[in-house]
Formats: sequence, C-alpha cells, structure tokens
Amino acid sequence: MVEAFAVASGKGGTGKTTSTLALGMALAEDHDVTVVDADTGMANLLFHAGLADVDVTLHDLLLADSAATVADAVYERFGMRVVPCGTSLADFRAADPVQLRDVMAELAADTDVLLLDSPATLASRSAVLPVVLADRALLVVQPTIPALSDGLKVQEYATSYGTGVAGVLFNKVQDPSNVERVTEQAQRYFEGPTLATVPDSDAARDARRAGEPLLSYAPESDAAEAYRRAAAAIDVRETDADQVAERFRSAVVPDQP
Repeated sequence: MVEAFAVASGKGGTGKTTSTLALGMALAEDHDVTVVDADTGMANLLFHAGLADVDVTLHDLLLADSAATVADAVYERFGMRVVPCGTSLADFRAADPVQLRDVMAELAADTDVLLLDSPATLASRSAVLPVVLADRALLVVQPTIPALSDGLKVQEYATSYGTGVAGVLFNKVQDPSNVERVTEQAQRYFEGPTLATVPDSDAARDARRAGEPLLSYAPESDAAEAYRRAAAAIDVRETDADQVAERFRSAVVPDQP
C-alpha cells in the first residue's frame, strides 16, 4: 500500500515544513513513512531535519547528467525515510522537475505514506507538480480569512487535477477563538475535515533552530500533541504500489499553473 500526500499551503510562513516532519513522525508510529522536500526552489527541510551537510539530495536526482540513484538521496532519520532537497540556485535552474515523477515512482515501491513538502505557491511547473502527483493534499493554513482564501486556491487547483483533500490543519494559532470564527467557513468550503488546531509554539521555533523535528525535540509539548491528533485523523488508504508508481510515471505535467 502507498498513498502520497502533498502538504501544501497558499503562502509561505504557515509552518508547512514543521508540519510535514511532525505529521511524518506521528504517522510513522503505524506506517512506513517517506518525507520528500519537493520545494526545489526554496528548500529548507534539510535544516529542520539535521541534514544540512548531506552529499546527495533531490536536486541530484533531477539533474540530467547526475549518476546519483534514488537510494543515495534517502536518509533514515527519526523513524522515517527523508529525502532532502538542496539549496543551490544553480542546481534548481538545471533541475528537470518532470524527473520527480520517476523519483516518486521508485519511492512508492518501499513505503506506506509519501509526504511531499510542497512549495507555497502555484507559480511554476516545479511548484505545482507535487500537488498534481499527490493522491490527496493536506492543507496547512492559519486561522484568518486571507489564509483560508489562499488555501482554497490550492484546493481548487488540486481538485482540478484529481487530487483530493485529506483535511485542513490550522497552524500557529495564537487565539483559539480565531479558529472558532473561521471553522464554520472552513467546513463549508473545504472538502476535507479540520484535522487539528496547532498552537503557536516556542518549542517549534526552538526545534527548527536546533535542526530537529518538533516531535523529537519537544515530544510533550502542546503543539506536538496537536500534530499527533492530526495524524490520527488522517485515514491512510490502501492502494496498490505498482498502480501508484505507474500513475506517477505517466502523470501529465502542466505547462502553466
């Protein structure tokens, strides 16, 4: 079985990468999980996961003249397999985003859950491809009307390519009453359920600075517990890995977002 989720948002700064690793660690208690930093233009998952000094990243797998294999870019960390992406602007420019289809197809053969830390934009082929390839999107938003609007744009784009919505995660919540005010609208317009409300957390910021996922750095924090509730609310579906891999390889890559 394998299901691919694009962890997505309509804007930067929502805590998407922190959320991807936290959900990955929580889901890894019951599933084999592979986390991929699919934000090839603004990658930062490697810093969150203590992988800043690795030799091979996703960028190497997307370069036409690279001899790197998918296995070379997979690192066992925190109970998960992690595929970081590099931060070189030159490598980003040289990378062929279409190659991500084959990378995901190979990863799908050896995991239950693929979590794609997706770009916080819909402005390019490399940005939209993770959402197009995923089975479902996990939308990370802050509890404001503008943030909901951004998330709805991602949902509209995702569903236009057959990608479902697994749920909405409210993150960096400072005032719970803000969530109460927007939950009704979220339930009205978003296709997936509200998975959890994650409080704004000094522990999350400290974990990021320490280069360690939140659930490893501060497992007893309120934010960590909220991510566990969110993971428990995600119904991972059993699908045939071979069929999923073939879908990845044959996916149509949009020319324009």
